[in-house]
Amino acid sequence: MKGYTYRSEPGVSVARARGLELPISPKKSYEVLNAIRGRDLEEARALLRGAVEGTRAIPFRRYNQETAHHKGTGPGRFPKKVCQQLLQILQNAESNAEYEGLDLDRLYVRVASSARGKITKANMPRAQGRATSWNEQTTNIELVLAERRED
Repeated sequence: MKGYTYRSEPGVSVARARGLELPISPKKSYEVLNAIRGRDLEEARALLRGAVEGTRAIPFRRYNQETAHHKGTGPGRFPKKVCQQLLQILQNAESNAEYEGLDLDRLYVRVASSARGKITKANMPRAQGRATSWNEQTTNIELVLAERRED
């Protein structure tokens, strides 16, 4: 069992949540996590819901070759499957924050990281008794929520 990559500073309360070996694209998850990192919890949730509904595009900065431009974001896409998985992980992290006694109104996404998971190998049946092998990528996602300071 792998542990969290994030190590919190002493005296700082955080809420963490992970998704292991999710059947989503590592490249798309990288772009979505870059979009929500540093945002307030409600703002991140609204961005993800907008992408699922197809009303708000997620800006793609790195993996954006042949990507259409959208009003207000530039090159972007609507990675529905990734956003649905992230909404579940955000809900889990929020529940953990509530259990830890953190103020839910002041939470923001402090750490949002992804890593490639294991590759699932499979075969696709083809004509005349042949088969083509294909690999399904998985992704490990880690989210850390923390309270904003009132400086």
